[in-house]
Amino acid sequence: MDHHTRTLTIALACVATVALVGCDPAATEPTPDTPAATEPATKAPAPSATEEEPAEEKAVPDFVGMGLQSAQDAAQAEGFYSLKSHDSAGRDRMQAFDRNWKVCSQNMAPGKVIPTDTTLDFGAVKLEETCPAGDKQAPEAAGGKMPDLVGESVKAARGALDSGTSITVTDATEDRMVLMESNWKVCTQSLAPGAALNGQPVEFTAVKFEESC
Repeated sequence: MDHHTRTLTIALACVATVALVGCDPAATEPTPDTPAATEPATKAPAPSATEEEPAEEKAVPDFVGMGLQSAQDAAQAEGFYSLKSHDSAGRDRMQAFDRNWKVCSQNMAPGKVIPTDTTLDFGAVKLEETCPAGDKQAPEAAGGKMPDLVGESVKAARGALDSGTSITVTDATEDRMVLMESNWKVCTQSLAPGAALNGQPVEFTAVKFEESC
């Protein structure tokens, strides 16, 4: 074999070796001059979210005597945005049109310094009505006994009993439909106050609030 042929044979052998091995192992082995790759450093945890700053504190204005809508607007102007209202007469009426109601009481005393995210609750009656001396509390059936519901609104009387109670309401004087129950008051009840409530049906007679039983 001449020198030219031997050189070609060696070259072909090297090419075949590279094809099989892929690369020189020595090129990928760590050496004193090429240290092995180290694992990536552990990522530092993200800083925890800072706590929310406490709400600003302000003195509560005196809202009693204001129209309900005006009181709500004034409260929001002072930064109090958590507002609600209830019927001071205890009839459980909804304050659907705030301009038709006036404030009789407020749950936070005027001048008291509180966080502005505190809920303000206004007790209210309709403009033509007189504020009660104190908010009338809704009746409730305590200890499984029938409460005295005479004089209460039919809506409040219904709310005092278990939601599964079967209740019949009839007009005490005429044969009218009792539709807006908050406008009707109970005249009689089929179960005496103090009677045990065992799921029995309850019957009420009622008239409108401006009428006499």
